[in-house]
Amino acid sequence: MTFALEAAVAGRGFDVALRLGPTETVAVMGPNGAGKSTLLSVIAGLLKPDTGRAELNGRTLFELSAGRGTWTPPHHRGTALLAQEPLLFPHLSALENVAFGPRSAGVSRKQAKAEALHWLAEVEALDLQARRPAELSGGQAQRVAVARALAADPGLLLLDEPMAALDIHSAPLLRRLLKRVLAGRQAIIITHDALDALMLADRVVILENGGISEEGPTREVLQRPRSPFAAGLAGLNLLAGTLAGDGIRTAEGWTVAGLLEDGYADDRRPEGRGGNGYPAAPEGERAAVAVFPPSAVSVFLDDAHGSPRNSFEVAISDLEPHGDFIRVRAGSLAADITPAASADLGLIPGLQVHFVVKATSVAVYSA
Repeated sequence: MTFALEAAVAGRGFDVALRLGPTETVAVMGPNGAGKSTLLSVIAGLLKPDTGRAELNGRTLFELSAGRGTWTPPHHRGTALLAQEPLLFPHLSALENVAFGPRSAGVSRKQAKAEALHWLAEVEALDLQARRPAELSGGQAQRVAVARALAADPGLLLLDEPMAALDIHSAPLLRRLLKRVLAGRQAIIITHDALDALMLADRVVILENGGISEEGPTREVLQRPRSPFAAGLAGLNLLAGTLAGDGIRTAEGWTVAGLLEDGYADDRRPEGRGGNGYPAAPEGERAAVAVFPPSAVSVFLDDAHGSPRNSFEVAISDLEPHGDFIRVRAGSLAADITPAASADLGLIPGLQVHFVVKATSVAVYSA
């Protein structure tokens, strides 16, 4: 009982192959415009790809070549889409909203009511059964929407940033609830929040420019990112290049020394592409990344010398508060220093400085 998809939408530059295990939740993450909504629309049947094939638990959802072939309409796919907004029927009570799916499938009124009550209890919304959507808070409405989706008994649950429209009090409750009800199900969740991925997903897929640039177990991706986007999610600096001794050589000409990590096989690179969507490394060379936290970076006005360390001459692009520190940004790199150190150095955007990080603070591994 699995899900498999291969689909291409030429007009959107979308070309993705994705598989799910029988009880797996996958978090799909990526920048705006990466193709995340296109992915869900193709799976749900709201968008027909130019070519491709999808199968859910042994049933063909579509098989297309040049736009022709088998196409299963959305209501026969066995998928359920939970959007950012609850989209409940305004004229129906919470109970009637949740019972709608079973009733549409031909279940008797009595049985549909029993199933609706069950799922309202599962999402801790049984006391809301008589209310209409206008009488529900945002968090309450989204919980009812989750119950409605689950009552339809979908083979694959699709969640499009379900926490995005919720306040800081409602989001944690829904996150805990989803962790419980997604257990043992196939689900795909679109999210921008690393916490959602860590709590809910077995695996993370990074989508960039209409294709998968990185994928792997959630903690591995966030602890050992191989793409700039994943590194940003994890709050880490990442420089890409080719292996050079115990470090890397970047396209900008920087040589970055670090500690070469063992045991991280290059099994997260999408087939037929360079790591993370980069071009493949030149013949005889191996693509690699150097990763280090902003907290390991020191900022100097002049180049620093001493123990083995890396020094990058950069121009400050921005300064911003970051907890008890000031985050100094220089393009894609960042350093966290104290407010006192920032004031002492006289840091301002545009100033040329040196970002310095010890080699022992840099992890180097294959891209």
